[in-house]
Amino acid sequence: MMDPIHNSSIGVLDSGSGGLTIWQALTEQLPFESITYVGDHAYLPYGAKTTAFITKRVYGVISFLQRHGAKLIVIACNTATVAGIDKYRKMFPDIPIVGVVPVIKTATQQSRTKCFAILSTELTAKSAYQKNLIREYANGFQVFNLYSNILVPLIESGKTEGLTMEVELGRALAPIKDSRADIVVLGCTHFPFIRGVCTKILGDDIQVLDSSGAVGRQVRRILERNNMLSPSHGHVYTFYTTGDAIAMTRLFSRLLQKSAKVDKIEL
Repeated sequence: MMDPIHNSSIGVLDSGSGGLTIWQALTEQLPFESITYVGDHAYLPYGAKTTAFITKRVYGVISFLQRHGAKLIVIACNTATVAGIDKYRKMFPDIPIVGVVPVIKTATQQSRTKCFAILSTELTAKSAYQKNLIREYANGFQVFNLYSNILVPLIESGKTEGLTMEVELGRALAPIKDSRADIVVLGCTHFPFIRGVCTKILGDDIQVLDSSGAVGRQVRRILERNNMLSPSHGHVYTFYTTGDAIAMTRLFSRLLQKSAKVDKIEL
């Protein structure tokens, strides 16, 4: 008989809808895997919350996903990751937990000018976690540590393009205008949804990187190493929100460009 762990789901959580960019990478790289997604929209955004509040919310969501058969957890939120990835792993020692961090190392490998920017939320930008990553991998580089707490709510309201987004994103990226920066690292899982606007503002000479592909590869490595890959095509995608299920069904369907039914949960 097949060990039921093989057919359990990957649990994905985010403060809201940004983790759908990670969800997309997982479905592309692991097409046989079932995925259970939880967006904590009732408490969005996490970017301006305290670390204590965020870790408490994440604990509740991971507990829910574990009760619903998750075999691996992806913290598909940079802010939630830097708020306490080590704490989550201590709280749940029996389940692999993968976080999301900006691809700073990749930026240092690809930058021709030794100058790049990271765009994230305020909590991520100011976190010791991100500062340590910059210190470890980007010694000798000029790094612009940029942040905005306005972009996530705009994306969550469906404004992924248009004048309002262009103005706010332009304001966030203004410090690198006329700089030597040749790469912008997206340090929030929401931000790949505005990649097109980034390119419009920055031009084609500045490369835009995000961490979704790296997260997908890391999840695959862990599942392979632990013999936890699903062998069958019978995958199921399930979406939950702590917010308005009707509104999130519309938003998820728009962001993913396919039908996605979202159910409400209380956590």
